[in-house]
Amino acid sequence: MRIRRAVRALLLDGDALVLIRRTRPGRPVYWTTPGGKIEPSDASSEAALRRELDEELGATAGPLRQVFACAEQSPDLHRLNTFYVCRLTSMDLSRRHGPEFDDPSNGRYDVDIVPCAPDSLAPLALIPETLGAYLHDHAADLPGLVP
Repeated sequence: MRIRRAVRALLLDGDALVLIRRTRPGRPVYWTTPGGKIEPSDASSEAALRRELDEELGATAGPLRQVFACAEQSPDLHRLNTFYVCRLTSMDLSRRHGPEFDDPSNGRYDVDIVPCAPDSLAPLALIPETLGAYLHDHAADLPGLVP
């Protein structure tokens, strides 16, 4: 079984979350947080997250605070996701780059800014599913966890 370690950002823009709306062929639309796989060349998980924010959003963030971790398992892959809350300091979508944007068959990566409140997040199909449960319980607390 392969193990994939990933980092994801609960990226706050004021009191709203920056989410990625994924539209992929043959799959219902879903939302996820920015982030991705920790590469062997990354100095740390925090460095990996900052690299992913730059690639996916052309973004930088302030201090990172680890708040949540979850595991997902399929027959051939075990995913370990670590979530950090942080505040957006800058974003320039024209700077987006990376392998996910090179192949149009990967679908769309649209950016949505959603109020960080359980009622606003509940209707969204969040992936991984445990993220939705975490945000239901803790969304209102996130803005107070980072400067």
